[in-house]
Formats: sequence, structure tokens, C-alpha cells
Amino acid sequence: MNSTRIAVTPGRFHGGLKLDGHRKLATGKPIASLPLSERYFLWLEQHHGPAALPCVAVGDRVLGGQIVAAQEGRPGTAIHSPTSGIVADFQDLPAPTAQMSSARMLVIESDGEDRACHEFGAITGWENAAPETLTERIAQSGIVGLGGAVFATGAKIERAAANVTLILNGAECEPYISCDDGLMRERADSIINGARILLRALGSKDCLVAIERDKPEAIAAMETAIRDAGDERFRLERIFSLYPAGGERQLIEALTGRQVPRGGLPQDIGLVCLNVGTAAAVGRAVCRGQPLTSRITTVTGPALVAPGNFDVRIGTPIRELLAAAGGCNDPSARLIMGGPMMGVPLQDDRVPVVKAMNCLLVLPANELSDGQNQRPCIRCGDCAEVCPARLLPQQMYWELRDERFEPARKFGLDACIECGCCDVVCPSHLPLTQYFRWGKSQLHKQFVEHERAEHARQRFEARNARLEKQKAERQARLAAKREALEKARSDSGRRAAIDEIMARKKRAADENNEPGQSE
Repeated sequence: MNSTRIAVTPGRFHGGLKLDGHRKLATGKPIASLPLSERYFLWLEQHHGPAALPCVAVGDRVLGGQIVAAQEGRPGTAIHSPTSGIVADFQDLPAPTAQMSSARMLVIESDGEDRACHEFGAITGWENAAPETLTERIAQSGIVGLGGAVFATGAKIERAAANVTLILNGAECEPYISCDDGLMRERADSIINGARILLRALGSKDCLVAIERDKPEAIAAMETAIRDAGDERFRLERIFSLYPAGGERQLIEALTGRQVPRGGLPQDIGLVCLNVGTAAAVGRAVCRGQPLTSRITTVTGPALVAPGNFDVRIGTPIRELLAAAGGCNDPSARLIMGGPMMGVPLQDDRVPVVKAMNCLLVLPANELSDGQNQRPCIRCGDCAEVCPARLLPQQMYWELRDERFEPARKFGLDACIECGCCDVVCPSHLPLTQYFRWGKSQLHKQFVEHERAEHARQRFEARNARLEKQKAERQARLAAKREALEKARSDSGRRAAIDEIMARKKRAADENNEPGQSE
């Protein structure tokens, strides 16, 4: 065993809940692929950070895998065309956000030929390639964290120090989501291959593969893939099936007993955590030259006729996913992007699939809380006991109820992962997570306003300083002119006096030399 490896004793993290699982709804059949859509709708903000900027125009012809939008200087957030066709339009369509707002989307009209651009090609002999070459390819391919956080993977690798331990996250938080489970069952080799590339890019010698104990088929498939790879750097760890075990910080605590510092990153304690789907995407990008244009999405819920896991192209309207799952048998059912605990409600089936969409959940309306049974907080403390972030939810609730945002922040509001555990156990049925989301949005708004005010103050002070400088320069110029004038006047006076003296002398000399005067 390599002596540089960290000690691992799989255990529990603080808090959490044991929830009823519903993953078997979607894992009863193999992963299915959807046929080509007529149109794909590419949201320009489907990654962590500012929106990507289009690099194509309406009427341009594009190929599958071609970059159609990117952030300047940050290729890791690039968006690629899912197929060949033409840029048909830019439209404002419903976005998959909690604010239920519309957003600008790039529309690709498929030509039905599905031709690929093959811009980069496979990196042969990647085992000997420079880590920088692999990282650049990962960034160029637009790969982000497919567990939901959608941080640019290339940037995550670049920030990591040498000799970090790689953690492959195969623990899915939510009860209904099974896309990673299906991926590990059916494509374990591609995950391990991608992980080996990541180890090369990171310069790491150690990889922990974390899978929940209630996924025996996935565990068996991954054990076989690790054995077939013959790579001793891999260790598979079975963790407890406890929500939210798939959360990055909770998984790290469960695996290592160590906590990521509040406000810090896993890299700060020598760890990098990546989703198994992200690893598979890295393998495709390096070994096949395929950028991130599709992902596996769980389409499930008791209101669907035929739930399943689908390999779907980014930009596919979710109405086509619903149709592939047999359609909905409940006209009052609600759509959720993600799981029932942390998912985002969707109001429109025109919303497209994005890189963060690991699940499309369809729930009957009677399974969702309507918030009408709320009662006053009784300060029982149950919320603090289950909080995996070790916060005091009831205290933050009291502060936010009275709109005291700064005190709520001091109690750790920014560290809330919005897992919803406190909502489940609250005997007063308070929508605590809703309060916390709202509080964060208000803090963000205050931050933006503060930044705007600070910027305005700096502009005001800079303008005043500029005006003062101009005034001082103007006064200096006037003073110089006055001095020059006074000097000129002084010089003129002296010259006049001298001229007067010379004139008197001349008159005197002339008088002394008048005609007829004797000598």
C-alpha cells in the first residue's frame, strides 16, 4: 500500500436523514438514447460563473461538437453544438432556475445528418502526455461537474496542488436519482478510464471511489472495472446510505473524518472530488475527442408511465424526455429538475436539458408541501441535529424572519447546502430551506448593491479628484500668467523709468550744447 495515501475509515457525517429510496423506478431497464430532435435550445448560463458569449450568428452552419458559445479566456465553460445543423435563432425561453425567469437561448436546427466536427481528435498515448495537455483538452471540451454544481473541471484541476487525492463521487443524494447508478452499472470501464486520465492530469497517486452500500450492482461493476484496469491506485469504499451522502463536504467527512474548512475548498486539505459522470466525460474527451454534448438524466416519478435513465443531448426540450418516458398520467403533476429535496420546480416543459440536469422528476401535486400547515417554531432543536453543515437552522430562521440578514450570515447562512433535512423534521412544518434560499438571495442582492455603491463612490471620488486636479492645474496656470504679467509690467516700468532718465539726460545735454553758447 502506498504510504502517501490518506487513512480512510468510512463512517458517518454529522446529521443527515435516512430517506425512502425510489431509484428502482428508473433502473429496471438499460440506459436509452433519444432520437435526434428537430431543434436544440442551448442556455448560455448552464455552468458556474458568468454566461457564455455566442461565437456564431444566425444562419451559420455548425457541426456536432463545434463550440458555439464560450467565456472569453475561459474555454472550460464552452458550450458545443449537440449535432450538425444551422443556427436558427436566439430566443427568450423559460430557464431551469428557481426564479422561473426566461433567458436567452441559442437555437440549433438539426439537419438530420448528425455530422461531427472532430476539431480536436483523440490524444493517443495519453499515459505519457503532459498534465497540462490533458487539462487543456478537458477545458476545451466544456466539461463541468455533472453532479449538479457545474464548476469547470479544467479550472478545478488547475487550482489543485500536486499529490492530491482524487475522490470519485458515486453516491447520489436524492431518493429518486439513479443516473450515476445506471452509469456505473453499464459503463464502469469508461469511468475508471476517465479517472486514470484525471490522476495523470492532477499528478495524483491515489483515488477513492465512493459508492453507497445500497447499490450492489454498481459496486460489483466498478470492482470489476478496477480489477480489469490493474491499477493499484484505486480503492472502492462503501459508504452508508444516508442523505445527503453525495454532498461533497459530507462525502469527504464520511470517507476521511476530516472537514473542509468553512469558506474553503477540498483542495485546501489535499482532496479533489469529482462526479463519476464527470470522469466518464473526461474519458470521452481525451480518448475520442468528444466534447460534452450529452449527459445521462434520470426521468422518473410516480406520475410517469415508463421511468428510466436516458442518454440525452444538451439542449433537448424536456417535453421530449417526458414523451420518451411514456408521458405523464396525472394532469396535475409537477415538474422538478433534480430530486424532491433540493430540486428546482419547473413551470414549463419547453425548458431544455442543461449540463446540471441529472434528473427530471414528475410528482403528483399531493406529494408536495403546500405550506398551509405552518405553526410557530417550538425551538425543539431537531433541525440542528439533522443539519449536515452543523448549523443552527432555527436561529437563522428567527433572524431571517425579521429580515436581519447580517446576523443570519454570521450564523453560517452562506454554509447552508439547502439540503432540506431541516424541513423534513420540523414539527411546525416551517419552510426553513425556502427562508434560507431567500436570505441568501437578499445577501447577494445587498452584496451587489454594495459593490454598485462602492463602484459609484469610487467613481465619485475619482471624479472629484480629477476636478480638484483640473482646478489646481487651472489655478497654477492662472498664477503663472499673473506672475508673468506682473513681471512683464515690472520690466516695462523699469524700462520706462530708464527711458525717462535717459530722456532727461539727453535733454540736459541738448540744453548745454545750444547754438551761440560760448565755450
